[in-house]
Amino acid sequence: MRITDFKFLIEQNLFGVCTRIGKRLGIPIKNIRLFFIYASCLAIGSPIIIYFVLAFWMNMRDYIRSSRSSVWDY
Repeated sequence: MRITDFKFLIEQNLFGVCTRIGKRLGIPIKNIRLFFIYASCLAIGSPIIIYFVLAFWMNMRDYIRSSRSSVWDY
């Protein structure tokens, strides 16, 4: 497996928290990922908990939005 394939696999199969934050705030995604990595090393893993909470919240939000149906849909 090449490195580019591995990177694509990781980016597609992870939660997308950094991508969403980056797009929402207009910050490069690479900088947000580096922030989570460095903060996790410095704070002994507590940002990882924040990352998983954000991932859970985003997935639940997507689930709720996709399960709602419009009044006009039959």
